[in-house]
Amino acid sequence: LMAEYTALADENESLQGSLAAAKTEIAKKAAEVRNARASSSAEINNLRAEIQNLLDIKSELESNILAIQSENDSLRTRTGVLEQDLSLAKEDIAALNDLNRAIQQEVRKLTLANFKASAFDVIVGQKNDKVTAKSKRARKITVNFELMNVPPEYQGVRPLYLSITDTNGVPVNASNPYSTKVMVNGQPMDLIAVDAKEVDLIDNQRLTLSYDVDEKLQAGFYRATVYTDIGLLGAVSFKLR
Repeated sequence: LMAEYTALADENESLQGSLAAAKTEIAKKAAEVRNARASSSAEINNLRAEIQNLLDIKSELESNILAIQSENDSLRTRTGVLEQDLSLAKEDIAALNDLNRAIQQEVRKLTLANFKASAFDVIVGQKNDKVTAKSKRARKITVNFELMNVPPEYQGVRPLYLSITDTNGVPVNASNPYSTKVMVNGQPMDLIAVDAKEVDLIDNQRLTLSYDVDEKLQAGFYRATVYTDIGLLGAVSFKLR
């Protein structure tokens, strides 16, 4: 019995050692499992943060795309308006060129062969002296032109007159119009001018006549014509929108 007890005691001691070793291994494995769970939880949290960040970026990109699409739509609309305005401007330029050609043909018949104005330039100004093409904003119309190679018999002090009419030949309103008679193609003609001045004409000069707009002008084509006492010097057309 003693021998069996001793053997059983040894076996028990061995089993106790195995149990302790097993407990240690179990504790180690449990720690590994906890560490793995903690690591997995951190990785999951990192993945969730990355996913949320990607979702935020996606949302921002979608907002930017919508903004760009809206801007593109606006640009398309503006481009359409600009193309329409450009088309109208081309039509206006073509019409103005046709009108000026007709005027020049008419002027050539009425002006003196060697005494005429050229290089016309019409400037329409606002109250602040800025240039405009809008009829409602027009406050002053300035007509610049040149008299070049003026023959000696036409040089000296002469009156110059500026007449501005609409397409029907009706003079624009002026608070102090100049009513006079001039010779055109050898015939006396009644003239209503918006500006008049005495000028000492020389061989070559660039001159200016102007009209202070008294009443708002209507949109459309106008003709600015320059006369002297012995004839028509030249004319040019312009358009107000």
